Amino acid sequence: MTSDVTSLFHPGQHLLRELDFTGEEWRDLLELSAQLKAAKEEHREVQYMRGLNIALLFAKTSTRTRCSFEVAAADQGAHTVYLDPSGSQMGHKESVEDTARVLGRIFDGIEYRGDLQDHVDTLAARSGVPVFNGLTDDWHPTQMLADTLTMREHSHGRPDGEISYAYVGDARFNTGRSLLVNGAILGMDVRIVAPRALWPAEDVIAAARGRAAESGARITVTEDTAAVEGADFVHTDIWVSMGEPKEVWAQRIELLHDYRVDEDLMALAGPEAKFMHCLPAYHDLGTEVGRRIHERFGLEGIEVSDEVFEGPRSIVFDQAANRMPTIKAAMVSALGRV
Repeated sequence: MTSDVTSLFHPGQHLLRELDFTGEEWRDLLELSAQLKAAKEEHREVQYMRGLNIALLFAKTSTRTRCSFEVAAADQGAHTVYLDPSGSQMGHKESVEDTARVLGRIFDGIEYRGDLQDHVDTLAARSGVPVFNGLTDDWHPTQMLADTLTMREHSHGRPDGEISYAYVGDARFNTGRSLLVNGAILGMDVRIVAPRALWPAEDVIAAARGRAAESGARITVTEDTAAVEGADFVHTDIWVSMGEPKEVWAQRIELLHDYRVDEDLMALAGPEAKFMHCLPAYHDLGTEVGRRIHERFGLEGIEVSDEVFEGPRSIVFDQAANRMPTIKAAMVSALGRV
């Protein structure tokens, strides 16, 4: 690891939402991610978190987020305690404020993954220790670090300002909102492509445009799928989010059937475009949800076709793997000891 890695540390910094960061701070996390990833691959990792304890508070379950936090902490010599949706009293017999004050006196840092942004904000305000947002309905900052590291790696050294990406699908929630803001902070060319009813909220678009004015980013929010033309990367996400009732599937498919990422849409992006998805993806009949949708609507791949997902331009598993070094960077930056 390079000798100046600790210059990228920001002690005590929470990771709650992208808008809390300056462009320099966000780039520091990405640079630290790349350095920590290289250090592990080259068997020269330094443990900056030895002896620390991290609470993993999951109101929503996850494969990538949990595994990334646990492996990242173990690599760095820290210990984790996993609290699943039934593993704490938060919101049931104990308030979020009281849970924050308890956990903050036992742990050195807290990860939270759940519905409400207010919960992760309260944990940060009341615990006294760094808090890391593993996902809320509003924001997904750990995913953005992984996505951006992946796009950088597949852009072969081009600066952020020369990278373009499109997000196609339901853009109202965490992934669409965060991709919009992430690119705005870094000066990228960001296109949000969705039916108007599924655009990010106006205040989010306004905030992104404000950050774009500072960074030189190009922001497009449109219903027209032609906006993917020339994009380096095409992102999508599932069409029905965790916690939404199954009854909304028919409505969502009606709204989004023209926004499915298939070979035609990828061809519109161009022959060099890469496909990205934060996962899990309904791309085949290998899931219970996928089979139910196939039986009811005849789709054998919902937000993305299996041909695209399994094709040579898909980099979704590079993207998934990058959750670990980027989450490691967030923790090391906030908690690392020299």
